[in-house]
Amino acid sequence: MFCFQCQETAKNVGCTVKGMCGKPEETADLQDLLIHVCKGIGLYGEKLKAAGTVDRQAAHFIAKALFTTITNVAWDDDVLVQRIKEGLTVRDAVKAKAGAMPGALPDCATWSATDKQAIIDKAKSDEVRITAAQNEDVRSLRELLIIGCKGIAAYADHAAILGYEKDEIHGFLMEALASTTKDLSVDQMVALVMKAGETSVTTMALLDEANTTTYGHPELSTVNIGVGKNPGILISGHDLKDMAELLAQTEGTGVDVYTHGEMLPANYYPAFKKYSHFIGNYGSSWWHQNEEFQSFNGPILLTTNCLVPLKKDNTYLDRLYTTGVVGYVGAPHICDRPAGGAKDFSALIAKAKSCPPPTQIETGAIGRGVCAQPGAGSGRQGHRCRQVGRHQALRGNGRLRWPSQIEILLHRSGRKAAQRHSDFNRRVRQVPLQQVGLGRHRGNSACARCRAV
Repeated sequence: MFCFQCQETAKNVGCTVKGMCGKPEETADLQDLLIHVCKGIGLYGEKLKAAGTVDRQAAHFIAKALFTTITNVAWDDDVLVQRIKEGLTVRDAVKAKAGAMPGALPDCATWSATDKQAIIDKAKSDEVRITAAQNEDVRSLRELLIIGCKGIAAYADHAAILGYEKDEIHGFLMEALASTTKDLSVDQMVALVMKAGETSVTTMALLDEANTTTYGHPELSTVNIGVGKNPGILISGHDLKDMAELLAQTEGTGVDVYTHGEMLPANYYPAFKKYSHFIGNYGSSWWHQNEEFQSFNGPILLTTNCLVPLKKDNTYLDRLYTTGVVGYVGAPHICDRPAGGAKDFSALIAKAKSCPPPTQIETGAIGRGVCAQPGAGSGRQGHRCRQVGRHQALRGNGRLRWPSQIEILLHRSGRKAAQRHSDFNRRVRQVPLQQVGLGRHRGNSACARCRAV
């Protein structure tokens, strides 16, 4: 095992025995094989793209597959095996459309299996390992590109769920995956990494358009952190469509809805504020799940990352539900929505009705929110938005900006403490939406306490 895709990685080098997230080697191996299969799809998809066609069915699979390999998403090996089988079917379909490829093909374009054990054995083989490339520079650049593609895939998948897609994004993922099978120069690989950054901004802008067009522009909001007297459902992750459908289906049932962790920003969207049974946020960050999911008492819905493995003394597995790309052994899974339809959360609602109300762990309210409309980021109001915005894009004066942990530290503890904390403070940036890749990023002068680059 070797996994270094997240900031939790052992000794800041890589997890080699078991993931710091709790991921076992067998699961990591299957995720590596799933990416390996995606590279094969990318090779054939790149050829189709050169001929003027982007295979959206294949692109949708790639986005979901890469999303599946992000930290704290997939914990069920059987689901990963099925996804690998599906990927092989998708690859062969794209291959049939693309036609014969010249020259010798890499293993990811030719290997196939239908037997579960054969897939598990392949997942253990050296050719699918991150460490297969002997040259450290080549390995690092390839994996930096793959990790970038995972982020692009997650944003693209969320946007596609709401009906927003761009073939340039799909096409880049094909190109990037295919490139990792080729002997490219360092300059060529660096150029692809830079292009991944540009594509990331394009994808984030698309997702921002999808979310705000569908659910309205996020607002500065007061979020309740106490509990009500009714049984409740706790929802976490990033999928706003799941949030919308859950609120609609629980309306009038006597079951309240609360957000947790990554779903906190749902409290800022106007479309969700109309529901009186949307109580607010319960608990804090994802790494407190073991305690807060336990005390919530009702069912929990994980729509995306991050899902923390249960501890031995946790007893909420029977009320932990997964959906979308998330999977966990023993947890009921809510199936994908049918074409033109909605997911069926009736089992979740029925479970909630049999549970006691949440145990109160705090009271009061918190001020949160973002400025999501051009021009809202200037002046005192914009300064306040930058101070309270969390885990969301902040847009002001036509720019898209993502706060980092360093910026949060700057606001909480001052510049010197933040600089001592990490060398990554220079990553806090403002990226002009219309000027990506056209020179240096401009620093933020609107807020004296924000780190300018």
